[in-house]
Amino acid sequence: MTWIITASGRRFDLLNPQPDAIAPRDIAFSLAKICRFNGHCTGHYSVAEHSLRVAELVAPEHKLAALLHDATEAYVGDMVSPLKQMLPDYQQIEQRIWHIICERFGISPTLPAEVHQADLTMLATERRDLMPAHPDQWAGLVGITPISSTIKPLSAIHARFQYEEALLEALGGDL
Repeated sequence: MTWIITASGRRFDLLNPQPDAIAPRDIAFSLAKICRFNGHCTGHYSVAEHSLRVAELVAPEHKLAALLHDATEAYVGDMVSPLKQMLPDYQQIEQRIWHIICERFGISPTLPAEVHQADLTMLATERRDLMPAHPDQWAGLVGITPISSTIKPLSAIHARFQYEEALLEALGGDL
């Protein structure tokens, strides 16, 4: 078996994903329940909220890409980066799903540099505000400045609805 059933009841084949199996509400539903950092942060902080915050840092023309930059996690889960780097087969599956998501929503599979920068800025902010204090440096965050405001995480249900609303707006009202 290579498929999962999504929250809306769709069958999503991980090895042969199809654009019509991708539903914005499924993405919102799932990402709101997935906790960043494999749950090792100080409270529940969802991938949906992370994506919302990344989208707030980019120009309007990049908001959809920012909202969807972690959308694959709605189908394959969120894996900590060090482990993901050790699993090339996982990376290939995730890439295939990313390309189908991009096809479904009409965005480029190559994320704009502005989205990458916003993602790193939020990662630095999340580390500061949501992770236990630790002296080790995260190599990818050298020279990255967190935003000035402090993150106060949303509940999963609030993150879901705010993400869904932002996605609806970015899609021009067609969810």
